[in-house]
Amino acid sequence: MSVKLTKRVAADILKRGETSIKIKPSAIDDAKKAITRDDVKELIKNGSIYAIVEKHNKSRYGKDLKKKRAEGRKRGPGKKKGTKKVRGTANHMKRMRSQRRILAALKEDKTISNEQYKEFYALVKGGTFQTKATLLNHIRSKGVAINDERLEKLKHI
Repeated sequence: MSVKLTKRVAADILKRGETSIKIKPSAIDDAKKAITRDDVKELIKNGSIYAIVEKHNKSRYGKDLKKKRAEGRKRGPGKKKGTKKVRGTANHMKRMRSQRRILAALKEDKTISNEQYKEFYALVKGGTFQTKATLLNHIRSKGVAINDERLEKLKHI
């Protein structure tokens, strides 16, 4: 693999841009010999390939504003744009993703069939369940056998 391709793979692994990936001059030969992603991961692990530190340029005004908001200032009704529903979407997505992870785990270990998965997925998408526990209770009430030990593990996925 060329150095350019190694850099691209490293950028993908480190979740950074290609321009921020650096290869030590002594390790360029190793970078050329790297064939798989695992080889690149090994080079990253031993420090031959690294990403330069991200710069965070923030103005004085931005720093002051962040400090005031940490104290609770500048968060009143006059600053709010959008409805309560729009401003609270992060919690909704967090809840939905966690419920979908549970369904995926149950489908993967063949606890539920594809048809049941689709049925429960549609209910999750519709926002039927407020918590993971209510989803699991519903699944159990539909006749799916989940023992108590497995239930506890699923609650913490």
